Amino acid sequence: MATLTLKNVPDDLYARLKQSAIEHRRSINREAIACLERVLRRRPFDPEAFLADVRVLRRKIGPIQVTDRDINAAKRPGRP
Repeated sequence: MATLTLKNVPDDLYARLKQSAIEHRRSINREAIACLERVLRRRPFDPEAFLADVRVLRRKIGPIQVTDRDINAAKRPGRP
């Protein structure tokens, strides 16, 4: 396995990494690897595929008519 050394890590970033490691019960090194794996394994965003999924969902749900009255009524609860 390769060894990686990071220099000039900002203090706030290191603190967040350390806190995340504590929360996940991992060493800082293992947490950094987990973060890198999570970010580097992401699929690139495909807007066309996203829109196709949204269109399928919209067809399943059907038309939804929301009026100004509905919006205002939803905003009112909890307000004086």
